[in-house]
Amino acid sequence: MIKPLRKAVLPVAGLGTRFLPATKALAKEMLPVVDKPLIQYAVEEARAAGIEQFCLITGRGKTALVEHFDIAFELEATLRERDKTEALASLEGCSMQPGTIMSVRQQVPLGLGHAIWCARAFIGDDPFAILLPDDVILSETPCLKQLADAYHATGGNVVAVVDVPRAHTGRYGILKTGADDGKLVEVTGLVEKPKPEAAPSTLSIIGRYVLLPEVIGHLSRFERGAGGEIQLTDAMARMIGSKPFHGLRYEGRRFDCGDKVGFLEAQIAFALKRPDMAGQVKSFLKQYV
Repeated sequence: MIKPLRKAVLPVAGLGTRFLPATKALAKEMLPVVDKPLIQYAVEEARAAGIEQFCLITGRGKTALVEHFDIAFELEATLRERDKTEALASLEGCSMQPGTIMSVRQQVPLGLGHAIWCARAFIGDDPFAILLPDDVILSETPCLKQLADAYHATGGNVVAVVDVPRAHTGRYGILKTGADDGKLVEVTGLVEKPKPEAAPSTLSIIGRYVLLPEVIGHLSRFERGAGGEIQLTDAMARMIGSKPFHGLRYEGRRFDCGDKVGFLEAQIAFALKRPDMAGQVKSFLKQYV
């Protein structure tokens, strides 16, 4: 029996050093794309895929991430008194039911695999999604919904993948592939950040995963991989052969908002999708390009 997918883990403990000084006192995941913070895009995408419970893996100075999804009594009361209905409606996306969001501290930065291991009590024996908020995806069908559908069809692990230039394979987890129907590809091996000449393919994993809970047992070995960190890719690789494992070529455009240029590109792309802004944005862009 395939268990329903209801849980999501969001690793958000990073320091955001590439965006200093802006992130000196502000969590990177609170940086806005147009008018919504990165963390909210990830949560809204997860909700659209049927996710009901969330675990944020945080670090020091990240309390604003949890507070963003709390009720702001004074703010909401003021908006109601002033009949600011549009502004009040804009807060609906960050409204959470009691008991649906929790946070766990990753006290030592030992890698993404370690961050996921920190959520082991939350995950329990259930399948779960992972969303890296740095990756913002513009698509007709939310990316995680596409992965959730693939999970329910295959009953196993599914990761979002995209082709990258071979020269860039050293930045990603790369798939060794088997059967491939052009959209869903069988994963026969995984390599974390291989050199271009050693990469088994150019299909790379991006920040969306649906994993079975067995991965926690492999992470619990605390084995160090690339960069001396506990790598999620290594733990996932150990499930290949025992559980179904596929990569999904998702529909949509991914923006790497952990990179300054990617972040700026996302601002433009999302603004151009807004009927209330598109005309003005197109107009001012002509002055610069």
